[in-house]
Amino acid sequence: MRWCRFQVGNKVSYGLVEGNEVVQVAGSPFGRYRRTGARLPLGSVKLLVPCVPSTFYAAGVNYMDHVMGMAALTGRQAAPPPKADVGYRANNALIAHGEPIIIPRDATQEVQYEGELVVVIGKQAKHLREDEVWNYILGYTIGNDVSERTWQRGDRTLWRAKNADTFKPMGPWIETDADPALMRTTVRLNRRVVADFSTNNMIFGIATYLSVMTKYVTLYPGDVVWMGTDGIPQNMKAGDVVEVDISGIGTLRNPVAAEGA
Repeated sequence: MRWCRFQVGNKVSYGLVEGNEVVQVAGSPFGRYRRTGARLPLGSVKLLVPCVPSTFYAAGVNYMDHVMGMAALTGRQAAPPPKADVGYRANNALIAHGEPIIIPRDATQEVQYEGELVVVIGKQAKHLREDEVWNYILGYTIGNDVSERTWQRGDRTLWRAKNADTFKPMGPWIETDADPALMRTTVRLNRRVVADFSTNNMIFGIATYLSVMTKYVTLYPGDVVWMGTDGIPQNMKAGDVVEVDISGIGTLRNPVAAEGA
């Protein structure tokens, strides 16, 4: 199934994407729901972020090529993390497919994309074994972890570098039937491929992350865990368009604009 969250006029609903149509649903994918019978052309609705998480988690450095590449750029020794490392992001940064990423006035030129697989939690989870994790996942969506690298080097908590308004595009929908083992992530900047990697080639996989996390925190339906990126991201600027494509899910596309433009 392919779940979306959409708006028509002032009404916000969940829906099921079937071909080029959206079937409006009463309820949500995180509880009881029923099809209403209303079918709308996909192009006629405004897609919203597919869920609004109660808590927004992000995996730390989680791909080896990213570790190596960033170490080469900074002149530091490559050091993969010794264990699954979890961070937090802020809901204020979330925007939907098609909405603009706004670069703040005082940002440097080092504003970069990071194409990421996003795990969407379907059931309340605590103390999961790795073999149990898959039963608690609703599905997967796509994220672009926009980062201002100068701020990232200077801000201890990454409060601006990772969490400025509009810095977290997510969507366009949640795919429940996708298999991470078969996925490939491709990032395009102005239609030019700038990253292409096996999505599942993580240092610590989804099952490891969620098992470790649920030893200490309870995951709730609608929570999201962004799983990291690979390669060496490039700078984006106003006027650019960035697309993150993950096979089996779809494409997240966002234009880039300057604040106040």
